[in-house]
Amino acid sequence: MTKGKGEMAKSGGGTANGRGEMAKRGTGVTKGKGEVAKYELGESEEDAPVARDQKSGRAYDLTRRTQCFGSAIVTYARGVPLTPVTRPLISQLVRAGTSVGANYCEADGAESRKDFRHRIAICRREARETCYWLEMLATALPGAQGSTAELKQEAKELTLIFSASVRTLSDPDRR
Repeated sequence: MTKGKGEMAKSGGGTANGRGEMAKRGTGVTKGKGEVAKYELGESEEDAPVARDQKSGRAYDLTRRTQCFGSAIVTYARGVPLTPVTRPLISQLVRAGTSVGANYCEADGAESRKDFRHRIAICRREARETCYWLEMLATALPGAQGSTAELKQEAKELTLIFSASVRTLSDPDRR
């Protein structure tokens, strides 16, 4: 549950304030290239399925990362003033932003390699679309451009992660 204006409860993760900016207190998403934040979603690190960054060897969990991203999108959207222009943009943003995590969960339970690749490609497409809707909202609300920067960065990073996955899965030498 949330506390106040967009601040996540201590047991949750995601955003730290109503402007949609990622938390600076160690929850949420990456804080820079290659640096991975810790997540606080109630699971221990040992219980979660973990992937490793090839360069640094650090563990990260895309399920949690996409979940935190979706939560941050929802929190940001709740703080955007509703006007005839922003209403459809917010709706599309929330659909695309939360779809990334939902489709990643579906990919995790895929029945075949082909199904997994298809669902990861959907994740990539939804992350790109989220970035697009954030750009449109930044255009509609020029004063909100700074508050969308971190969300756009995370959408771009997720797009790159899913693009690399699709390339790897499409490589005929890896079959």
